[in-house]
Amino acid sequence: MKFMKIGTKPDTFFTQESSRILVTDTPNDLVIRINNTTYHLHRSYLVPKCGLLRRLCTDSEESDSVTIELNDIPGGADAFELCAKFCYGITINLCAHNLVNALCASKFLRMSDSVEKGNLFPKLESFFHSCVLQGWKDSIITLQSTAKLPEWCENLGIIRKCIDSIVEKILTPTAEVSWSHTYTRPGYRKRQHHSVPRDWWTEDISDLDLDLFRCVITAARSSFTLPPQLIGEALHVYTCRWLPYFKSKSSSGFSVKENETTLERHRRVVNTVVNMIPADKGSVSESFLLRLVSIASYVGASLTTKTELIRKAGLQLEEATLADLLLPSRSSSHLHRYDTDLVAAVLESFLMLWRRQSSAHLSSTSQLLHSIRKVAKLIDTYLQAVAEDVHMPVPKFVSLAEAVPDIARESHDRLYKAINIYLKVHPEISKEEKKRLCRSLDCQKLSAEVRAHAVKNERMPLRTVVQALFFDQESSYKGTSGQLESHGLVSRSKETSTDEQHIMMHKLHLGPTETASIRRTNSVLEEGSKRGEDRIRSSTPKKIVREGIGSEHKHHISRDR
Repeated sequence: MKFMKIGTKPDTFFTQESSRILVTDTPNDLVIRINNTTYHLHRSYLVPKCGLLRRLCTDSEESDSVTIELNDIPGGADAFELCAKFCYGITINLCAHNLVNALCASKFLRMSDSVEKGNLFPKLESFFHSCVLQGWKDSIITLQSTAKLPEWCENLGIIRKCIDSIVEKILTPTAEVSWSHTYTRPGYRKRQHHSVPRDWWTEDISDLDLDLFRCVITAARSSFTLPPQLIGEALHVYTCRWLPYFKSKSSSGFSVKENETTLERHRRVVNTVVNMIPADKGSVSESFLLRLVSIASYVGASLTTKTELIRKAGLQLEEATLADLLLPSRSSSHLHRYDTDLVAAVLESFLMLWRRQSSAHLSSTSQLLHSIRKVAKLIDTYLQAVAEDVHMPVPKFVSLAEAVPDIARESHDRLYKAINIYLKVHPEISKEEKKRLCRSLDCQKLSAEVRAHAVKNERMPLRTVVQALFFDQESSYKGTSGQLESHGLVSRSKETSTDEQHIMMHKLHLGPTETASIRRTNSVLEEGSKRGEDRIRSSTPKKIVREGIGSEHKHHISRDR
């Protein structure tokens, strides 16, 4: 940081009650009142250098003591005292922290060269241009200090000059960056010959107030030389800096009640950051977007902001991980741990875009199919996680499971696992709720191993067990019939299968009605087996036999219902 020292005399100001008095043999004849502070000074020192005081003291006699109120001086009493000390020749030290107040106060007092040569204001301007604006951190500190005097700094051009200086350095090639900067990313080690990272500037500008930060980012983007990902990284760093619970992955980060002033400040941060996110897909990560949606709901951001965030998150949903989706629920009316409503909203946004692209053929079919299937796997994995929440209601679980289109799930193994976890954690739910849970489960899309598990799973409703048994038997028949060479082998296979079914029914502890239902299904399978044997003999097309089994199976299942 650069400093400027002016004056050589020692500081002889002292405080007496609410007054600031200068130790001198000459009686004071000028009283300056600034809010609650009173200065007892001398016209002979201040009037020659301050054009404003010269004008205000014109009508007074030299022997009279003059009292002047300067409550509206920019920078207040501290800035005035710097100017007063300069008039007395007392040593003052100036740097980026106090330069703005001194500049504005000296301008207010009209301490220009036209009043007296070598005056304070031109000295401060020279220091500002030749030293402060040349430094990276000095420019940022000076810009930040303008927040207290925006109108004065705007009129003096301080804000514009600081922003121009900062943006110029941001756009400097990294190979030419030689000034000190803050960079504390995990895993980064600063070495003597280590190349400067492209986002070296993001942490330092995150110290700026929101409006000043927005001005810097807007000016940098207007150059059209910064990639969207760098802008996105700057927004991410700023959000982490000003939203203290942004990094929190648990609901405890949101549990502390905040006053309305704090919430309003956080609302402004969210709304402003969202408006600055580049339109380019991938400029910010999906994890960042999902966290921001969650926080936007918590702080009460505008509906427009939340809608735009959900839209952006939907565009990149296939990039999300399970950890990204496990966002805490902050609603006082909900006892469940995770915010499934948020995930459902983002999923719906993704599906709307996917359907639009599918109908308009905006992307290749294979690409669209890969995208939807990747998201389906993610949602099914998410369902497994939320199923372990003892407070997760059945309707929310079912709604999210059924939101995924049928085409998206090549296999229902993950969905079955999620439902099984839910039934294990929620043993008290009714039979009707169990049926609702399994409504979206297609046993035909289960792997042989999972289907075998479903057949023996006592938690599953009977209807699902019967369906799993049917498709398990059908799959076994298909695998066996192709290798049969004689009718005798088919008969032995049937007998073995029948014995296994009796053992299974015994393990399930099924009643007479349930056992009869399964036996009716078995009779369908036996009829299918007989027809299969006839087909082998007569070389009848496979499709006819399958349709016969399917139609009769559906008839029996409908009767069971």
